[in-house]
Parts: sequence; C-alpha cells; structure tokens
Amino acid sequence: MKDTLFENYLRDIEEHFSGWDFSYITDSGRMDSGMLSWSYGSIVTPHIRQSKAMLDMGTGGGELLAKFQPLPPVTCATEGYAPNFPIAKKRLEPLGVTVKEVKEDNLLPFTSERFDLIINKHEEYSPKEVKRILSSQGTFITQQVGGNDCLDINQALGAPVNEEFLHWNLEYARNELVEGGFDVVEWKEEEPFQRFYDIGALLYYLKAIPWQVPDFTIDRYKDSLYAIHKTIQSKGFFEVKTNRFILIARLNNS
Repeated sequence: MKDTLFENYLRDIEEHFSGWDFSYITDSGRMDSGMLSWSYGSIVTPHIRQSKAMLDMGTGGGELLAKFQPLPPVTCATEGYAPNFPIAKKRLEPLGVTVKEVKEDNLLPFTSERFDLIINKHEEYSPKEVKRILSSQGTFITQQVGGNDCLDINQALGAPVNEEFLHWNLEYARNELVEGGFDVVEWKEEEPFQRFYDIGALLYYLKAIPWQVPDFTIDRYKDSLYAIHKTIQSKGFFEVKTNRFILIARLNNS
C-alpha cells in the first residue's frame, strides 16, 4: 500500500532555501537542536560593541550579522556561496556593511591589519590569512562544525561518509592556530543531539547542506528514507549527534 504521508513529505525537498535560514523547519518545530553550554551571539556581542573595524566571515544571507546592530563604524562581510551573495548585499548594504564575494579563503580582498575583530560562524578560514588582516591587538572568534557532525544520517541512509573533513575538530583547529602565531585564550567543544520530527524536515536539511551526503537523491536513498520515516512514526523523532566547537584567539605578539 502506498504511504501517502511519506510521499507528501518527500515534496519538502522542493521548498525554497536561501541564505542560511532554517526557519521553515525550526520555527515550525519540525527540527530541534540540543543546547550548547555557550552562546555564540552572547560571546561576540560585547566584542562587536567595542570594535572599530569588524569582519564577518561567511555571512550567509546576512541574517545573523544584521541582528548584531548597532555594528562597528567599519563592518565588512564575506560570502563564498554565489546564491547567498546578492541576498547578503541586499540585506546588509543598507546597514552600511561592505559585502565582498570571495572564492579563496587564503586570498581575502582586504589590506593587512584591517580589522580589530574577525568573527566566523561555521565558515572555512585560513589561519595565515586571518593573521594577515587582523590588527596586532585584534581578536578572532570562530564557532565551527566538527568533521563528525551528523554522521548518524549517513549511517542511517547507508551513505558514504565525506572523509575530507573527518580530521576537523577542536584539537586540530586549536593546534593550527597556535602554529600559525595565535594565542588561543578560550575554547570548548560539545556534541549535542539534533532531532528531526518528520522525514520532510530531514530532506529539507539535506538539501541545505549537500556536503553531508554529496550523492544524495531521493531515488537513490528512498528505501532508507522510508525506514527513517517508520522510525519517526514509532519513536516520534530521528535523532543524530552533532559536533560544535568554539575558539577565541589573539595574535601572539611576544
């Protein structure tokens, strides 16, 4: 017998996704994430209020940066994902933010020692390039997604794991910054759970982060998706473990 509920949920992969906005599944309670013991926003806010020149790396559609108003007198943002760039420009330029499209993390379009604060949420970065554009007394704050994030999804689907990022964790990132001439003054790593309350929410999520399962199509993984759907129907949710870490670093001027 055809499962009409399952087939209806499959249509959620067609829902529009832009910027870095998961409100379609979060605001409706269809996906929920476990709490971290820190708040990225609460950490960066006092630094933003003291900054004279700030860079937000990987601003997405600018949704988060816009919420940190008032912004420093000089505020710049970068975005490397082409569909997000015009969205970020439209949202941020009226706020006085200079938005730059970037293709290479190690080649940023800014002069040396340009910023006293660089913030970065879930964006790749080159320690050498961050060091170049950060002032001598500046601060670099980054929250990152670890390489073993949501691997339970791959396991449940029977999908190959993207091994390119498996090394990426707090220890590796911290050592890389120290070797790059930084003092890491604060750091923390945690693995909270994330829950999907219907299979449509999982499909929407996979569309937004295609690197999780690079070869994903509904047809290829339909049997596994249906098995997850049945798990949700019996248990109430599908739960996966995430991986987040945060570092605050300053240049080692000794």
